[in-house]
Amino acid sequence: MSAANLDALEPPKVGATLQALRQAQGLSLDELSRRAGVSKSMLSQIERNQANPTVAVVWRLANALRVELAELLGGERTSPPAIETVPAHGTPSMSSPDGLCQLRILGPIDLAGQFEWYELSVQPGGALESAAHEPGSREHLSVLSGSLVVNAGGAAQTLNTGETARYAVDGPHAIRNQSQQPAVALLVVLHS
Repeated sequence: MSAANLDALEPPKVGATLQALRQAQGLSLDELSRRAGVSKSMLSQIERNQANPTVAVVWRLANALRVELAELLGGERTSPPAIETVPAHGTPSMSSPDGLCQLRILGPIDLAGQFEWYELSVQPGGALESAAHEPGSREHLSVLSGSLVVNAGGAAQTLNTGETARYAVDGPHAIRNQSQQPAVALLVVLHS
């Protein structure tokens, strides 16, 4: 390759692609900065094509956005598989400090903060207590086995196997197992 051809080559401009991916995922510069470990000012400069990021920075941004490196560099979108599976051991979970409640995170992480769904297991005496979510947010709780008591909006409702409750969660709310048997439910959270 001649020197003239090398001069015609320039680094890929990732700014527009970065901005489009960030906005499509509903991420602020602050949130992407936190996820990727890249300063907000650097992100802003990259999006405005005022800075060319290093390979390490592009790699961190691609991971934070959950896209292939090639997509961020060249705007190429790889086709997702026809069916994506997650093995049982690959499903993340969280437990309450007392170990009486367990949430298996069934929804993809890229929908967190918008639409989330969980498998909730609550042992006798266990409670999942939550602070208020954004105004207009709602939960949908479907009991698969056992019984649970939902406290929301100053009211309490007992749900038995097969029953579903839908309720506002823009105030403190809780799900409790006041029975002597373990309970399992599906919990869907719709953020506003």
